[in-house]
This record gives sequence, C-alpha cells and structure tokens, in this order.
Amino acid sequence: MNIIETHNLCKQYGGALRVAHLDLKVPEGCVYGFLGPNGAGKSTTLKMILGLVHPTAGSIQVLGQEMKAANRLPVLRQVGSLIESPSYYGHLTGEENLRIVQTLRGLPEKNIQEALQIVRLDGQRGKKVAHYSLGMKQRLGLAAALLGYPKLLILDEPTNGLDPAGIQEMRELICGLPGRFGMTVVVSSHLLSEVDQMASQVAIIREGELVFQDSLAALHGRSRHHLALRTTDNGAARRLLKEHSVPWQEEAGYLILPILPDEKAARLTRRMGEQGLGVLRLEERQKTLEEIFLELTGKAASL
Repeated sequence: MNIIETHNLCKQYGGALRVAHLDLKVPEGCVYGFLGPNGAGKSTTLKMILGLVHPTAGSIQVLGQEMKAANRLPVLRQVGSLIESPSYYGHLTGEENLRIVQTLRGLPEKNIQEALQIVRLDGQRGKKVAHYSLGMKQRLGLAAALLGYPKLLILDEPTNGLDPAGIQEMRELICGLPGRFGMTVVVSSHLLSEVDQMASQVAIIREGELVFQDSLAALHGRSRHHLALRTTDNGAARRLLKEHSVPWQEEAGYLILPILPDEKAARLTRRMGEQGLGVLRLEERQKTLEEIFLELTGKAASL
C-alpha cells in the first residue's frame, strides 16, 4: 500500500504554477526522500498533503483516504509533522512543551517520557527550551511529532542549520524509525548527500515538476560507468570508432564511449597507434550522484 498518493497535484500563486501536475507515490514503511533545489515547491507540496494549503487542482490520498475537509482531522491524528522550524515556548521546559501538545491531542501522559527518550532528550527535560541548542530544539520538534506514534511522519528539512554532529544524530534517529515503530517517514531536503544516507525511495522535483521518482538504487543505477578518450586527432579517432561499431559522444574534448572489454579496448588503442594517432588519455569514469542531481534539476540549481 502507498501511504501517500497524489494525482495531478497543482498549486498556483498568482499567475505562477508553483507545483505542477505532481504524481507522488510513497510506499509504506520506507524513508522517502523528497529532493529539490531551494524554491522547487517541496514545502508547498508537504503543506498541501497536510491540509495546510489548499490545492489548485488534483487529489491527495493519505493512509488510503482522500484528504478533504470532512476527514482531515481523523487522518491527521495518524500523522506527525515538522514543517520548517519547530514551534515552542522558550520560557517552558522541554517536558512542559510536550505536555501542552499531549493535553491538546488527548494522548497518554507516558508518551512524553517515551518521546523524550526516543530523541535522546530525557536528560534535558527539565531545562528551559530557550537554553536549548539548535539541534536540541530540532529534536524537541521531532519529539512533538512522535508523541502520538504516527503511522506517517513528515519532516521538512529536519537537518537545516545543524552542525555535523547534529546532522548525524538526526539522521540516525530518522533511519531507526521505520524499523522500531513501523513508521513511514517523508524527509524533504535540498541536499542529495543527506537523503542518500537516509532514504530508500526518492522523488526529485524541479520548478514544481516531478523529474524522478524511484528507489535510491535506481538513482544510483543512472551513475553508469563509461570510458573517456582523448587523442591527438579526435576526428580520425571518431572514424576508427565507427569502423569498429563503437558508439561515442563528444564532451569537452573527450570521446565518451561505453565500457569495453579489455581485449577490444587494447585492439582499438593498438589500431590508433598503427594509424599514427596518439592516445593522450583513456580513463574510466562514473557520474556522481551530485552530477545526476544537477542534470535532473538544472545546472544552475542550488545544492
């Protein structure tokens, strides 16, 4: 079952379509990375899924039910979220902040201590939140989202502004949630390196449009090996490659070839030498995930 499905989801502000015909499918029990440059429409999409923003067109299903005014609250009781920055009362302790959420939602009191333990704040529960570090405030926001042990957890840029230690801590917490509690976690980010270490499923959007959606393994699969060849006369080299039925593309002074068996590569270089062609470079290359991300989202996109 897909925990979230959107069909032809659109959001227009003024004359601009910020989210365009989005079809998302979030499988149950995974960490789903929702990627895109800053301003691509990630937060707007998550707000529409949570019913915080009304779609211009399209439909949204969450936990098998269509999100609409009549059933929004019953559906959201099974959803936890942390959108943008966490909200808190600085003059209250972490425990007191969670108690307010627990009371408003009618949840068991024991959930407070359990949530604090999950996010490793049980030793700081009596400290005023104004004196928390940024990472501790993020973890308190996560604790509030976890209070009701939701089936679906939506986190918008949860590592934003954290130092490396805070990022590592948040990443470990998120990665452990599906296995420990059977939750499905949707994590938005503009950093591919972060999602690469957390997610099993990935969607990438650019200017509100979906440009990739599949498993992380499939995204890695696009990082194909190839050979890069540069000679003293690439024109003559192209003719020789054509004679041997080797496809090629030209890129920045190199001839880009598929991976060849060692014998065929040796035969080609020997023929080039016989024809007076100097092989300046023959190297094996592989696209990085960052390069694939840039190709999908546009060279000028911010990482």
